[in-house]
Amino acid sequence: MIVFLSHLINGLSLGSVYAIIALGYTMVYGIAKMLNFAHGDVIMVGGYISYILMFNLGMPWWVALLAAMLVCTLLGVLIEGFAYRPLRAAPSLAVLITAIGVSYLLQNSALLIWKSNPKSYPSIIEGSLMLIKGETASDSLSVTYISLMTVGACVIIMVGLTLFTSNTKMGKAMRACSEDKGAAQLMGINVNKTISVTFAIGSALAAVAGVLMCSSYPTLSPTTGSMPGIKAFTAAVFGGIGSIPGAFLGGLLIGLIESFAKAYVSTQLANTIVFAVLIIVLLIRPAGLLGKYVPEKV
Repeated sequence: MIVFLSHLINGLSLGSVYAIIALGYTMVYGIAKMLNFAHGDVIMVGGYISYILMFNLGMPWWVALLAAMLVCTLLGVLIEGFAYRPLRAAPSLAVLITAIGVSYLLQNSALLIWKSNPKSYPSIIEGSLMLIKGETASDSLSVTYISLMTVGACVIIMVGLTLFTSNTKMGKAMRACSEDKGAAQLMGINVNKTISVTFAIGSALAAVAGVLMCSSYPTLSPTTGSMPGIKAFTAAVFGGIGSIPGAFLGGLLIGLIESFAKAYVSTQLANTIVFAVLIIVLLIRPAGLLGKYVPEKV
């Protein structure tokens, strides 16, 4: 029972990281209808910025986090403005190829700047909370403070984004652009500004995810965000891409599936199982668990 609960906690912590990244994916896709595959590499940039500020310049972790969010926000706006906005009316394949190109550009730029040697990224919060104290270590159950912080941050971000899109003027503009950009523009909404804000929010979330992920799994390299980015995209599709609660649910489920697959099946087959579950779910519910099927307009 202790072992099961331990894997459950690990899965929730990992899933919360995926969920935060997936929320960025689903925001961009829901409003701009673009798959920003460079999102995972923005996570890596956030990790490096926070690492430099904390461990090279000695700044507090919260200052480093805010700075990483600022840099990633500006990076997201620049990527949208220079790479994606000129392709707004282009075929989706052109946008997809551009996104892959931006991803490789960020990775190779990181290789030139920070080299390929992985860096050890110590946790921003040390220590753990004892939940069950047994006579031996195997009979005890504890949860690290960084895991609690990750899960808490994920819940707060999900609730905050839901309230933002429902109750604010910009949030309502995002929902209008999601429904019909042409109609939204006719109603006086600045579509370019709305999409830029969406990219800014998604990139800021990527920075948060980068700091929390590197703190939980303390290795940082130019390819750090690649696989988590792919899994978070899987989580967004799994839960229903374009749905904020769907991204949250999908991220948690993907984290739990991966954690239990590594524990009870095979570490090598964990990723295979994750993607196999995604395929099965999409065969049954093509729009994802919480997604809504929208007929294509002709």
